[in-house]
Amino acid sequence: MKLNAPLLGVIAATTASVALASEDIADQYPGSELYSKPVEVIPHVFSAIGATAPPTYENSGHNNNLSFIVTDEGVVVVNGGASVRLAAALHEEIKAVTDQPVVLVINENGQGHAMLGNAYWMDLGVDILAHVDAIEAFTSEADFILQGMERYNRDKAEGTRTATPNLSFEDSYSLTLGGVQIEVMHMGPAHDPGDTQVWLPDWGMLIAGDIAFHERMLPIFEGICTSCWLETWETEMEPLAPTYVIPGHGHPTNLAQVRRYTYDYLSDLRAKVGAHIDEGGDLAGAYYVDQSAWANLDTFEELATKNAGRVFEEMEWE
Repeated sequence: MKLNAPLLGVIAATTASVALASEDIADQYPGSELYSKPVEVIPHVFSAIGATAPPTYENSGHNNNLSFIVTDEGVVVVNGGASVRLAAALHEEIKAVTDQPVVLVINENGQGHAMLGNAYWMDLGVDILAHVDAIEAFTSEADFILQGMERYNRDKAEGTRTATPNLSFEDSYSLTLGGVQIEVMHMGPAHDPGDTQVWLPDWGMLIAGDIAFHERMLPIFEGICTSCWLETWETEMEPLAPTYVIPGHGHPTNLAQVRRYTYDYLSDLRAKVGAHIDEGGDLAGAYYVDQSAWANLDTFEELATKNAGRVFEEMEWE
């Protein structure tokens, strides 16, 4: 398959300068709750690219990628959105593209911007699918997650309630819709419990979710096993060898780009922290290991020192 014009433009902009995806860029689609209008990445696969900044009132919590796959028998949406209003805005864009109904929503993890819009889709009778670990992570913190969204989103949070997916899977979930083979995968431990990837083998397209980052610095949450993340990448992500990648955050790109800013970053940080530990360094010193090679990434200031501290806490017991 040849690259279509929208993807060529996206990749050119992305690879020319990662800094293009800046937190300082204003809302790119002021007529909509969405931060940006969905683009057709490859034929029949669309994504509304979220801000690379943290969730705010200005971006309506649209700081992740909301994607959808159009087939002759219905539409599959990846991520429910951060609120029912955001989900409704995405649905309006879908209806502008096709008359086919949305038949399935896939939550790529248990975070608010993946699941808080579920109620909108559920009220339409749409099935919602997530990994069992993502469902557990969300339900255990559902009230806290909803309250956090209500604080930043204020009036835009109106009508949003928590809604648990009605379908779950452990290893994989496969379906064929309109002749399109769709593989819903949990490659293994990575960024978040129940991280989910959507693989379209006939088109070489991976909607990767948060296993893969490239324009913003990846966050390492408390309790995340970074060595496991690297192993998952080596044993599952690389052998898949997707031609196109829609990451959880940032513009569509390719495997080499997300490898550079995910696998290589984690490997580099672990090497730096490991050397610090070998020299007898403590947690306070670990915050200052050299991460300057990654300073061009959005959210670097918010996350670099936190990431180093959490890797130290992980590695000191390895």
